[in-house]
Amino acid sequence: MTRFQELSGRFALGTRKKAAGAAQSRLGWLDAVRGIAALAVVLQHFDTLQLVPWAGELWLHFDFGLYGVMAFFLVSGYIIPASLERRGDVRAFWIGRIFRIHPALIVTIAISVIALPDDRMPVSLFNLDHVPTVLTANLLMLQELLGVPNSLRVMWTLSYEMVFYFFVTALFVRGLHRRTSVIAVGLSAGAVLMGITLTRRALSTGPLATTHAVMGVALLVIAALAFVMTGRSELVRIGALLLGGVGLVLVFQNGRAPGFETLMIFATMFAGTVIYRAEHGQIDRLQGWLVCALVLSAGLLVGWMYNRGANAEGTWTSTWMAWCNSYGLAWATFGAAMLLRKRRFPRVLTWLGAVSFAMYLVHVPVLYATAGVIMKRPTMASPASDKLLWFGAYLVLVLVASQLLYSLVEMPMQSLGKKVIKALARRDESRAAAEAAPVPEARSSDGAEEAARGSAEERQEPALLR
Repeated sequence: MTRFQELSGRFALGTRKKAAGAAQSRLGWLDAVRGIAALAVVLQHFDTLQLVPWAGELWLHFDFGLYGVMAFFLVSGYIIPASLERRGDVRAFWIGRIFRIHPALIVTIAISVIALPDDRMPVSLFNLDHVPTVLTANLLMLQELLGVPNSLRVMWTLSYEMVFYFFVTALFVRGLHRRTSVIAVGLSAGAVLMGITLTRRALSTGPLATTHAVMGVALLVIAALAFVMTGRSELVRIGALLLGGVGLVLVFQNGRAPGFETLMIFATMFAGTVIYRAEHGQIDRLQGWLVCALVLSAGLLVGWMYNRGANAEGTWTSTWMAWCNSYGLAWATFGAAMLLRKRRFPRVLTWLGAVSFAMYLVHVPVLYATAGVIMKRPTMASPASDKLLWFGAYLVLVLVASQLLYSLVEMPMQSLGKKVIKALARRDESRAAAEAAPVPEARSSDGAEEAARGSAEERQEPALLR
């Protein structure tokens, strides 16, 4: 190797490292938001408020769970459509999503069922009536919108994520994916105007009706995904539109939560998409600012208008103040991180973001395993030292379990998903090349004479027979 080649290699390596560092810096802020959101959800389900003397006051004014999931939804809205559009391939997008979510979810449920005693079981799956119905709805991750209990306590958010994927793919194949500003504003207006009037549980009116709804939706979704997996443009288009139609029916006819909550979830996700488009120059930045201001204002307004009295019992938060404060702070966290996106975030936050999905899945099973199986849960009257020890032990176990699930299941399965995508792409290329190859026309003189005679005879036949 010459001196020039050596210097060129070093320069190329340095350029790649800088590019990798820049990419990490650009995405580090999203990981930071995800990490903070995951910790907030952990705190919510840990019942942290029960360990502090001012729990009641905080409970009336803030909700860790709502704050965390709304921050998650903003991140999903920002990154998911970008992922699909970057690939430009609906099939690859869905393969990536399936390998990203389902293996970790299935492993978490399986370990919980095997390792935990029946009286400390966080999985509501096999101890319910109509197990096939519950299992099917949860495998589709549509249980929240099908009137079926969640297998894991936290899985309800995945139903909204899944329907968001339905909407994103349908918009993409229709070429409407750049019009998310209109969608975000429309959903926000719907949340304000429709409030609590949106139809709920129209399909899941009873056990038999729920079973029929689950099986019907399962057939439609499986058929739609089968069309998508063919990779053929027209079938992919049909499958994506079918998914979008199923999502619309479930959201507007069979939601569990009050209408303003359901619509604000999707408005928030599409607002995240608007932020992405404004940042990357796909829409005017002033337009992006106005849309975000409208969505945020609608979120605060519906909390004040509807999240009170009897309606509050069907929502996550205790009061309208808790809703508004939590929703507003989720936006503030996302906005602050975005303003700092060109800076390098602490490694611990980016690591928490990387394992956030695993943390989201395992923290409830770990809580059930810890409380009563590993150690006794403290009470309000317990000394502060016992409370700190309990919380510290629980958090360490959650983080260790999250890292194990991430490194042993999530990453290998994501790598496998990428291999599947590449294998299907190679198969499609080979098929396209075979179809485009010219057919050799080497014929003998006898064959040519027979073909000529056949053509002459065909010309003499009546047109109707041809």
